[in-house]
Amino acid sequence: MKLAISHTPLQKVEDPEIADFGVNLYVKREDLIHPTVSGNKWRKLKYNLEQARKEGFDQILTYGGAYSNHIYATASAGKLFDIKSIGVIRGEPHEPLNDTLSFAKSCGMRLHYMDREKYRQKNLASVIGELKERFGKFYLIPEGGSNALAVKGCAEIVADIDQDFDYICCACGTGGTLAGIIAGLHHQKKALGFAALKGAGFLKDEVSNLILLYNQTIYKNWDINMDYHFGGYAKSGSDLQEFMKKFEKHNKIPLEFIYTGKMMFGIYDLIKKGFFKSGETIIAIHTGGIR
Repeated sequence: MKLAISHTPLQKVEDPEIADFGVNLYVKREDLIHPTVSGNKWRKLKYNLEQARKEGFDQILTYGGAYSNHIYATASAGKLFDIKSIGVIRGEPHEPLNDTLSFAKSCGMRLHYMDREKYRQKNLASVIGELKERFGKFYLIPEGGSNALAVKGCAEIVADIDQDFDYICCACGTGGTLAGIIAGLHHQKKALGFAALKGAGFLKDEVSNLILLYNQTIYKNWDINMDYHFGGYAKSGSDLQEFMKKFEKHNKIPLEFIYTGKMMFGIYDLIKKGFFKSGETIIAIHTGGIR
């Protein structure tokens, strides 16, 4: 089975809150790709799963937290692709399982817990060697799914946009989606990421390195905004929650507070501050996620 991706629509945002600023805002509904492998996760996993099969692996292993969208999506994709999956979960086991891990387990994913200190060392050869001794041969997909093959998949988002634009925006966790978008732009237009993490200055190097792994090219038409993390990963606030409710009411587009809500809040705020100019067109990539 190949992970074929159908065209995802653009939806024009018609919101009185930003109507007077003259900016054209569209949402690329990547969240509609698949009900359980939505948005950037499908794009990131597509070529990795094909490569795993090509190399003769019958199981994949990846990392994530207890509420990881990546774990959720990888488990589902493994079931769809008929390949076994192992999820290395940061932290201690606890019962009952939350919705994310319950779903992953229902898809057949084997859950393996790793204490936080060791989890920080998960990319060391010695730790990977221990996992191979325990589980046997596996194809390794990094935390968040971000590697050169993920960049290749995410670059295809740009080719699927049939609307002229000035900026393309996306939320940033590990940087793979933004790296793909930048590569897909081929030095044209501008890409702007919105960090979902506090103190995420390292993301600029991560994105640059992912692009170099993918096509050995340096691009200058992009940046990452660090101002809308709301205190850190998976942190929120009443202003963000209220914004998300109003946005969904006006546009019938659901958001979640970890990634897409923060990005859209940031876009609205930058529109009001004049960062985006009247007459410009913005494409906001809706990367899906669990609400």
